Amino acid sequence: MARRSRALARTAAALAVVAALAAGCTSASDGDAPADVVDQGYQSGDGSATTWTAADRKGPVEIAGTAYDGSAQDVADWRGDVVVLNTWYANCPPCRAEAPDLVALANDYADDGVRVLGINGTDAAGAADAFQRQFDVPYPSIEDTDGTAIAALQGVVPVNAVPTTILLDRDGKVAARILGLAEASTLRTLVDDLLAEQPGGAAS
Repeated sequence: MARRSRALARTAAALAVVAALAAGCTSASDGDAPADVVDQGYQSGDGSATTWTAADRKGPVEIAGTAYDGSAQDVADWRGDVVVLNTWYANCPPCRAEAPDLVALANDYADDGVRVLGINGTDAAGAADAFQRQFDVPYPSIEDTDGTAIAALQGVVPVNAVPTTILLDRDGKVAARILGLAEASTLRTLVDDLLAEQPGGAAS
C-alpha cells in the first residue's frame, strides 16, 4: 500500500511539472521580476504588456547586427515604420508557441509599414536556420551571442524574459513591451495603435 502511494505521488508530481510547462510562463511572487523556469534555459514572463505614451517614450533604439542569412540589419534604416523586436531561441517553448503568430503578423502587415526583427542571443546558425525553416519565418533575425543588441535594448527598456517583444514607434522609440509569450490579439492591437500615429506620436 505504501509502495502504491509513493508511486501515485511520483506520478502526480510528474503530471504537475508537465502541466506547468504546458501552461507556459508564470509571474514571480513579487510581481516585478519573472520567475525562472527550472531546466528550461529561459526566464519566464506572464505575457503582460506595458505601453508608454508618446511623451514618455525613450529612444530612439539603436540596434544593428548581422542576420543568420548574412545580411546587415539596422533598425535606424526603418525610421518611419513600426518595428517589432522579438527575442527568442530555438529550444524556448514559449518562443515556439508564439512563432506562428509573429509569422502571420509579419506577412499580414508587410505592406503596411511594419517591420519585424528577431534577436537571438543563444543559437548558432544551424539551430536558428532550422527554426526559421520550420515556421517559414519571413523576417530576419540577428545573431546576438555577444549580447550587443540586448545591451542596447537594456539601456532603454528592461528585457527580463525570453521571449520579450518590444514595439518601436515610427520615431524608433519604445512604445510597448510584452514580457513572455505575446498573445496575438494584444500584439495586433498594439501594432494597429502605432500605425494610427504619425511620426512624433500624434494620432492620425
